[in-house]
Amino acid sequence: MTSSDSAQQSAGTPAKAPAKDPWDLPDVSGLVVGVLGGTGPQGKGLAYRLALAGQKVIIGSRAAERAQAAAGELGHGVEGADNAETARRSDIVIVAVPWEGHGKTLESLREELAGKLVVDCVNPLGFDKKGAYALKPEEGSAAEQAAALLPDSRVAAAFHHLSAVLLQDPEIDRIDTDVMVLGEERVDVEIVQALAGRIAGMRGVFAGRLRNAHQVESLVANLISVNRRYKAHAGLRVTDV
Repeated sequence: MTSSDSAQQSAGTPAKAPAKDPWDLPDVSGLVVGVLGGTGPQGKGLAYRLALAGQKVIIGSRAAERAQAAAGELGHGVEGADNAETARRSDIVIVAVPWEGHGKTLESLREELAGKLVVDCVNPLGFDKKGAYALKPEEGSAAEQAAALLPDSRVAAAFHHLSAVLLQDPEIDRIDTDVMVLGEERVDVEIVQALAGRIAGMRGVFAGRLRNAHQVESLVANLISVNRRYKAHAGLRVTDV
């Protein structure tokens, strides 16, 4: 104990608590993860990787039969259900639906998603002969649209920059990339960081509040350009953290 600490205690002032280790993340292994849009490439790939890591996963679709068929293909204990049942049965719900159906899907599930941690990984993009380009929703981003439509849910944003091809490839054991995680509450961000860390090679990194989600979502347009030019499946790494 330093002399200043002793002086603080003798004066009746409580000692300052040590800063929390930013890599001290919670155990999320027992949480059930639902994936809305789990029959699409990104959702199916995330479901596969999380299930491979031992997470209990339910994939959702508008049609339960389609979700069940996709779950059967994935194996590893993955279940399939319609979107509403998936939302009800899950502790964390990942939104991986196409941007075109994002708003309507969430609006229809407001009641089922109440009280849940909702992780939006949707990228609002347009495509023309010049390639991919970012769209800006009225709310600012897909994640902010989700927060506006789901006032009784806790919304975070993550998993935007992952290659669906790599996620679904059973020959690949590790996916070496960082996952940018955004959210309003530290506890929710850390849950999502820990979930990302369950996938071999991945690490979840805090990247700001939801107001910063637009540029994270938009960066996918740049990664698509990288991938097309270099015939790659590019991801991101954050240095010095």
